[in-house]
Amino acid sequence: MVKEFKEFALKGSVIDLAVGVVIGGAFSGIVKSLVDNIIMPPINLLTARSGVNFKEAAVKIETESPKLDDAGKVIEGDGAGMVVQEYPILNYGPFVQTVFEFLLIAIALFVAIKLINAARKHMEGEPEEEEAAKPSEDILLLREIRDSLQKN
Repeated sequence: MVKEFKEFALKGSVIDLAVGVVIGGAFSGIVKSLVDNIIMPPINLLTARSGVNFKEAAVKIETESPKLDDAGKVIEGDGAGMVVQEYPILNYGPFVQTVFEFLLIAIALFVAIKLINAARKHMEGEPEEEEAAKPSEDILLLREIRDSLQKN
């Protein structure tokens, strides 16, 4: 069992996957920083004019609670009453930021994979599609022979 696990763990694909996960985690941190510090501040600036801030964007309900003193006890008698507060029940602002992060990661991975595949194709020297579609000289000669036999 140990031998089988060793063979499995030392396969190239497993090691490549582990490296990919580590690099993906680091890349995710970079993209999160990009979204939080570069992309969202200008968007928040633009949407702040209409009263929307994505960090605090939420569906809120008003709740009433009794007034408390510094010790956390309910104030009774003079000054007692209810305090009306807004309580967020659905925080959609952070979700919007996470969607931006996901889209950026997906786009960056798409571009990176496309570039890697193009580089691999170039390095392997794969023939162009036009060259692959052109028949060889043998095929052309056989076609000429066939055509001349059909004429006779």
